[in-house]
Amino acid sequence: MSAILQIALIQSHLAWENPIQNRAVFEQKIKAVKPKTDLIILPEMFTTGFTMNAAEVAETMHGETIKWLQELAKEKDCAIAGSIIIKDNSAYYNRFLFVESNGTIQKYDKHQLFTLAKEDEVFTAGNEEVIIVYKNWKIKPQICYDLRFPVWARNTVEYDLLLYVASWPKPRINAWDVLLQARAIENMSYCVGVNRVGLDGKGYEYNGHSAVYDVLGNSVLEENPVEKEVVLYATLDKEHIEKTRKKLPFLQDADPFRIIPKQKFV
Repeated sequence: MSAILQIALIQSHLAWENPIQNRAVFEQKIKAVKPKTDLIILPEMFTTGFTMNAAEVAETMHGETIKWLQELAKEKDCAIAGSIIIKDNSAYYNRFLFVESNGTIQKYDKHQLFTLAKEDEVFTAGNEEVIIVYKNWKIKPQICYDLRFPVWARNTVEYDLLLYVASWPKPRINAWDVLLQARAIENMSYCVGVNRVGLDGKGYEYNGHSAVYDVLGNSVLEENPVEKEVVLYATLDKEHIEKTRKKLPFLQDADPFRIIPKQKFV
C-alpha cells in the first residue's frame, strides 16, 4: 500500500485546435518531470484548447493521443491524466483519461456541460460516477464546470483525492480558487485543480492558479502557484487523511442520499 503519492501539475499554454503541436510541447514537459513522480496531470482538452469544433479535432479511443499517452506513461513509469475530445459511437465527449504505465486506461466523461459556451449542444454528458483506484489511492476525476456543482463531488465513498482538470478563464478565477478549497474541506479529501494559461482561439484569457489542497484546505504545493507556464509538484500523504478523518469525523455526520443524474424529458 502506497501511503505517499507524488504528483506533478503541468500548467501550460495550449495551441488552438492543434493536437500535433500540443503533444510535442507536452512531451518535452512530461519527459522533464522529476523522477519517481506517480501521477502527471494535464489541463482540460489539452490537445486542442476548449473548442466546440469537435467534428474537426475529435479522436477515438484508438487514436494518436491515446497511443502517445500510453508510450509516455510507460517511459516515465507513472500515470498521466487529462481530458481530450473523443468521438465514441457517433457522439462527442469531453473525456478525462487516466493512463497507467502498463497501458491501462480509465475514463470519465464530463457531466456538467458548460451551457454558456454551448458545450451541451456539441457534447454528450456523462452520467457515470467514477472512482479510479491507483496505488491504493481512490481518485475521483472531475472536469472544469463540474466544480460548481458540489453534489456531483460529494464524498459518499471515502475517496482520497478529488481531481479537476480545467480551462477556467481569468475573469472568474476567484470562483476557481474558492471552490477548489471548499471541495477539499467539505469532502475531507485532497483536492487538485489543474488549469491552463494563455489566450485561446476565441480570445479568452486563462491565468492558471493550479492548486493542491489538503483535507483542511491548506495548500501543499512545493512552491507558490504563478500565472505562467510551470510544472508544480506536491506530495500527498494518506496518513494525513486518516488521522484528520479520525480526529474530525465529519463525513460520518453527512446525510445519506443517492444521486439521480438529470434527464431530458420530451
